[in-house]
Amino acid sequence: MSAKIYRPAKTAMQSGKAKTHLWVLEYDQEVARTIDPIMGYTSSSDMKQQLRLTFETREEAVSYAKRNGIAHRVVEPHDPKRRRVAYSDNFRYDRRQPWTH
Repeated sequence: MSAKIYRPAKTAMQSGKAKTHLWVLEYDQEVARTIDPIMGYTSSSDMKQQLRLTFETREEAVSYAKRNGIAHRVVEPHDPKRRRVAYSDNFRYDRRQPWTH
C-alpha cells in the first residue's frame, strides 16, 4: 500500500485557483482494473483508490502517512512563472515578432 502526496494544479476550465492550496494524499492502484464483458464498464475492486484525503500543509500529510505506516512519495508543485506584459508592447517599433495582419 503506497500513496502519492501532491498539491493539485488549477483546472484548465477556469482561471481561478480554488482548491489548489490544499495538499492531497491519494493511494496508488494495487489491483488492476477490469472491463465488464457485457456492459463494457471499467471497474476495480480496490476501494482505497476512491479515497482522497486533503491536508492544509505538506507536513501534515507526511506525518499522517508515517503515523499510519503508509509508504508515500511527495510530488513537489510546479509554480508557474508569470511574465509581465504590457498592452503597449504590442505597438513598439522594435517588436520581436512582426505583425500578422
